[in-house]
Amino acid sequence: MATAVITGGNDGIGRALADTYLERGHQVLVIGRDRGKGQAFLDAATGHGAGDRARFLQADLSLVTENKRALAWITRTYPSIDVLVLGARYHRSNRVETAEGFESNFALYYLSRFLLSHGLVGPLSRAPHPVILNFGGAGQTGPVRWDDLQLRRDYPGTGALGHSAKLCDLLGVSFIRIHHDTPVRYVLNHPGVVATSFAGEYDQATATQVERLKTIGKTTAQAVAQILPYLDDPPARLTAVLEGERVPTDTGAFDPAEATRLHEITRKLLAE
Repeated sequence: MATAVITGGNDGIGRALADTYLERGHQVLVIGRDRGKGQAFLDAATGHGAGDRARFLQADLSLVTENKRALAWITRTYPSIDVLVLGARYHRSNRVETAEGFESNFALYYLSRFLLSHGLVGPLSRAPHPVILNFGGAGQTGPVRWDDLQLRRDYPGTGALGHSAKLCDLLGVSFIRIHHDTPVRYVLNHPGVVATSFAGEYDQATATQVERLKTIGKTTAQAVAQILPYLDDPPARLTAVLEGERVPTDTGAFDPAEATRLHEITRKLLAE
């Protein structure tokens, strides 16, 4: 039986993908902080006769220790993984550091995805056609702040998500270079504006903008329909998708040298 592991699967596109894979007959593990939402996912799965294939793991993925705990649990529980969806993120208008000293967006949006991508290569490699979906920038975000990766100066608010999305693009580039001898394919997806809960803590101006986006954004069903073809049949080892359209990955936005540089910096941060 195929297996899908989904972070950020309690809500939005992640939840829609979780429901889709359950409908397809997969085992589905959703990872998130909110136990109530996790139980709602399990209850809905049971109501549709898929309760035996649905699981929820409560974890705060903004913490490295929690990612390592989740990795240990997943690798014990699932010998192989067919789909890994990296969708957890949480916006903050003001800069916040985790208990481990990392900027919160950098920790949840990038570090967690780094740890889970590389940490689950083993079970992914045992699946016949494994794929990782990372909701990155798909080449649409600005340059990396190499001298200030954790945004200690001039914190950009909403722009912090874009900066982490850029790091995720480079993560995809380095991943396929490092794990070139595995069958794992990597898809970077920028879904555009989608009417989700926009989980986060907002100042008043941003909150007003978010409420407007909820009224004009596409539905989660539309977003899933745009990305599923690339998950079912990834056209390349690394694929970048912007609102359902493939974008080239041989541009400066996916610079292998920058990807290698980021990988080495991340390894040193984690070692410290």
